[in-house]
Amino acid sequence: MAQAFALIHGRGKVNAFSAGSRPSGKVNPRAIEAMRELGYDLSTHQSKSVEEFRRQDFEYVITMGCGDECPFIAARNRLDWQIPDPRDMNKDQFRKVRDLIETRVRELLDKL
Repeated sequence: MAQAFALIHGRGKVNAFSAGSRPSGKVNPRAIEAMRELGYDLSTHQSKSVEEFRRQDFEYVITMGCGDECPFIAARNRLDWQIPDPRDMNKDQFRKVRDLIETRVRELLDKL
């Protein structure tokens, strides 16, 4: 969802990528539904591993509460947003996390 919000609100000003330390191989259907509510088709995205990005250098790497489990990806700036994984949350809780992610993405984009 963070990648989607960066693409939406960054409007061609940023390149954004999303990856996980333990990707499932598919985008969470609940995330697809939550983004569809906002008019964005997340079903076009893919679940990716951070391993795909190991050899790249980024301006920012954002983690979302993985703590010591966060794999290292080279970046000039690193932020950990401590956002809970909404995977097992009910629909309203999932939306709150989605909205929190959007807020954090907008705040970062405003700083760039």
